Amino acid sequence: MEKNQLTKGENVLVLGAGQLGAAVLDALLPAVRQLNGSVTVIVSPGSWDKHGNLVSARHQQLAQAGAYFMALDVAADTASLVTIMRRFDTVINCMGFVAGEGTQIRITRAVLDAKVRRYFPWQFGVNYDVVGKGSGQPVWDEQCDVRTLLREQNTTEWVIVSTGMFTSFLFEPAFDVVNLSQRTINGLGNWDTQVTVTSPEDIGRLTTAIYLHQPRIVNEVVFVAGETTTYGKLADTVERVTQQRFTRHLLTLPALKQALQTNPSDQMLRYRAAFARGDGMWWPMETTYNARNGMATQDIAAWLSSQ
Repeated sequence: MEKNQLTKGENVLVLGAGQLGAAVLDALLPAVRQLNGSVTVIVSPGSWDKHGNLVSARHQQLAQAGAYFMALDVAADTASLVTIMRRFDTVINCMGFVAGEGTQIRITRAVLDAKVRRYFPWQFGVNYDVVGKGSGQPVWDEQCDVRTLLREQNTTEWVIVSTGMFTSFLFEPAFDVVNLSQRTINGLGNWDTQVTVTSPEDIGRLTTAIYLHQPRIVNEVVFVAGETTTYGKLADTVERVTQQRFTRHLLTLPALKQALQTNPSDQMLRYRAAFARGDGMWWPMETTYNARNGMATQDIAAWLSSQ
């Protein structure tokens, strides 16, 4: 079989079934099963009750759709992860940062040790090649190291899906960019600073399309987007959709850096400072996989209207 052909009957392993993992599985499961393949999901041991039933209704729904669930503490048991991964053709990592600092490096090394044929790492975020190290986000520095590990080897194919920020994160009260209840909007950097956002549902559809794409996508960073906007346009969009006036504040990069010196462990403050930089946080819509392939995505107005 040629290298760029998708294997029928592939065994796919998905790490994690949280917000993003579940969205990926919604699109991936029917596609892989149509190709006579299988999808297995690794979740934490606490995902089952004492009777051996999945606790989450969402997980139960995915199991009924054909996903096989396995229990493993990925952060603590890398050796078992390597053994498990050897049985799979493709690994899609939806574990995220919640597993703790250093986990993404350990998972990537496990993938390479297992000689997995194809790997989609947890890089569903910004353009780490542009951001580089020193962004103020240690987990982002780790993402740069993951890319270096993958590029330094030629046994495992890799595909990075760059999505920008999750659309929902813009409206996360703790992040405090758009606070719907208090009707405030905090711009980051300046009102012309750009940001790319994509909804988890679109990320799931697009990741599956990229996985299936022919000729096979190999060793590439693929950019997707629901919308690329500025914080000024975001404020206009929110006011138009909600038909309410919002108080606007600007959090400049110097002010955020100064605040970080006082509270260096404040995770959300780190994110605000990182996104205020602008560089690496956005890309033009016309260059994205979805635009080039005529795939419609949900913009901020549509996402907000659906809530």
